[in-house]
This record gives sequence, C-alpha cells and structure tokens, in this order.
Amino acid sequence: MVEAWYMDESPADQRAPHRLQPNRAVALQQLRELGVRYRKLDADNYETDPCLKEIRKAENYSWMDIITIQKDKLPNYEEKIKTFYEEHLHLDDEIRYILDGSGYFDVRDKDDKWIRISMEKGDMITLPAGIYHRFTLDENNYVKAMRLFVGEPVWTAYNRPADHFPARKQYMKFLTEEAQ
Repeated sequence: MVEAWYMDESPADQRAPHRLQPNRAVALQQLRELGVRYRKLDADNYETDPCLKEIRKAENYSWMDIITIQKDKLPNYEEKIKTFYEEHLHLDDEIRYILDGSGYFDVRDKDDKWIRISMEKGDMITLPAGIYHRFTLDENNYVKAMRLFVGEPVWTAYNRPADHFPARKQYMKFLTEEAQ
C-alpha cells in the first residue's frame, strides 16, 4: 500500500524522505480528497496484466511509453532531474505506473503544504490536471515507469505560478466542492 506524509522544510537532498518529526502520515482518503488516485498492480506482468488492460480501456489511456530514470540511461539526466523537481502543473492528468525502482511524487494539499507520496514497484498514480506537484528519485537513484495518456502525449509542464490556466481553476473548484 502506498505511503504518504507531510514533508519537512529542510533544504537537504531532495531524494531524502523529508518526514516531519514526529511523522504526520497522510491516509489514502486524504489523497483521494485532493483528486489523487492510487492503484496497486502486478508490475512483474504488466505486458499481459488484465487489470492494466481494463484500466487503460476504462480510462481511455490509448498511448503509453516507458521511461527509465537513471544516470546512465536518461539523456540529459541532471537537467531532467531538476526539471522534474520544479513545482508545476499539467493541463491533463498525469498517470505514472512504477514498473521497477522507486521515487517520490510531492503534491500540495488544500493549505498549500507539501505531501510526499512514496512510489515503488507496482504503484500507479493519477494526478489530476491542475494540481501543483513535482517528482524526484529517492536515494536509490532509479525508477522505471510507464507513462500513460489519453490520446497523443502532451509533455508541457507549467511552473508555478500557473493559476490562470483553466485546468488550475477547474482543480480549485473541485477542491472547494470536495470540502463542502
């Protein structure tokens, strides 16, 4: 099961866990209230997994690729790691399925505090369009992930501030309705 917690404000290595002391765990329900969806799948059999096939069909995920983030595998590794860790949003949902390795997705809560979501093999996450987030490897420095899209992939990230985009406004409306 996925593990999430509120982050400390330490400027230490972004790949460290950054847990508050004492730890403030975040339940899956709280992530759902932010629009974050989580699933656990069989990453060892992703090529033939009927659950993944059904998810792709139900969610219209017609396009996918696999990215390996590791120093000797990803061109422009250092630049990409910095880009992934910049706080940003997308105009479409971001869907990632961890096939091997591990890393962290950080998302903002309703009070603009960072929540760190630990992702490992078999974890699938959907971040809603308009949510501010970022990604980093953990101290293992390796992840292999499937990226899924509805239709053609759109890779554009809009760094904060990006509150003027309709996707952000729609997301904020969702948060307001969720709170009522």
